[in-house]
Amino acid sequence: MTKKISFTPELLKTHCIVDVRTPLEYAEDHLPGAINVPILTNEERVEIGTIHKQIGPQQARVRGLELTCGRFGGMVAAITSQAAGRPILVYCWRGGLRSLSMAILLEMTGWPVAQLQGGYKAFRNQVTAYFEAFAPQAPLIVIHGMTGTGKTTFINNLDPGSWTVIDLEGLACHRGSAFGEVGIAQALSQKRFDTQLWTAFQNAPDDLPIVLEGESQRIGKISLPGRVYEVMANSCKVWCHASLETRVRRLAREYAHQEYRAEMAVALERIKKRLGGQRYAELKELLAAWDVEGLGRGLIEHYYDKLYYKHRPWTPDTEIELEDFGAAERQLAEFWRLRRPAF
Repeated sequence: MTKKISFTPELLKTHCIVDVRTPLEYAEDHLPGAINVPILTNEERVEIGTIHKQIGPQQARVRGLELTCGRFGGMVAAITSQAAGRPILVYCWRGGLRSLSMAILLEMTGWPVAQLQGGYKAFRNQVTAYFEAFAPQAPLIVIHGMTGTGKTTFINNLDPGSWTVIDLEGLACHRGSAFGEVGIAQALSQKRFDTQLWTAFQNAPDDLPIVLEGESQRIGKISLPGRVYEVMANSCKVWCHASLETRVRRLAREYAHQEYRAEMAVALERIKKRLGGQRYAELKELLAAWDVEGLGRGLIEHYYDKLYYKHRPWTPDTEIELEDFGAAERQLAEFWRLRRPAF
């Protein structure tokens, strides 16, 4: 009888996690660290599903056996080569026939194996429940500031021995602005983002503050799940300053890549209505001349600073200067040393 076990985060550290769903299902989302050894290809799953619906489950199982039996040995070898002495945990969508079949194959060849009760769906339910009742194990420090101040670069260069950094924009594959997808493909699903964010919080120690960049509820096409946005809004907030010249220089450094030109033109077109026809034409001309600093200055003065944080309904707990990232971290550390008991 195949052993079935319910998901706990500890399993990710102790077991070789095997996702036997199709490559498409795996790409949409999967358990952290799972390897994909699909029983069926994407096309085969469609075929089996059609047979199940139009003819019946028995005929679907027979066809599934016909398609896969010649691959059994290779599947077992692919899994056991990755196990490295760990017990094996297999799962499919709901803990059904696909993962059960693989578990039986592994059992028959003498490998320690269990089937995940409820499959991926059970794991997904845990992730959803975690964010719906979101209560991070360590205090959050949320970094805010105008576009171009260098917030993302700042947090990603903080001392990992003093802070836990969770880069929301990095996880979402989007910079969280009108030009946020330039040079980046936001191809991940909402489920994949949720799982990666869940993993980041699971891995965060409880004795270091968690530093995040302030975001809106949405980062491109991705939404912050559950109560994350609400909890961030009620956490310690830090406002960052940098001079206009520094902001222009940092934006230019980030976007001055010839391969970005076409994407930048598309992004500029998207905000044409907000800019107004004349201002749009001026910025389009700067882009055509590849005056990236001029474009950055124009966007800061006539778009970003007028749109973002125009009405800030909160007061920051402290303010720091991002002209020098090292000095800014020392400012932040001193603030946190004095204020930590309040959060």
